Amino acid sequence: MTDTSAPYAIVRVGGKQYKVAKGDSIVVDRVAAAEGAHIDLVPLAVRDESGEMRAGKAAHAKVKAVVVEHLLGDKIDVFTYKPKSTFKKSRGHRSRLTRLDIDTIDIAGQKEKKSGS
Repeated sequence: MTDTSAPYAIVRVGGKQYKVAKGDSIVVDRVAAAEGAHIDLVPLAVRDESGEMRAGKAAHAKVKAVVVEHLLGDKIDVFTYKPKSTFKKSRGHRSRLTRLDIDTIDIAGQKEKKSGS
């Protein structure tokens, strides 16, 4: 996100918070939606083009995203042992993740900019 005047939102997905702008792609914990589905995210705060950051505007804002793909995270190997004995235990874990593309951020009461004039 390089443009400082572009609107962005802080959204909550799966108990975590992410800062997103239109066109961003984020990887979150697995979302129960099919690939290609459109979902609405919960905005906690939004910043409009004038630079105002208000949590009160988030009640009327809408953030829409598209589920691009479901994927697996990196494998984490866990190995435990107790010295001076034969106890050894090996476990592994791979997080189930979802990639989301942010489609639109609609802030209620904000007029669209007209291009060309």
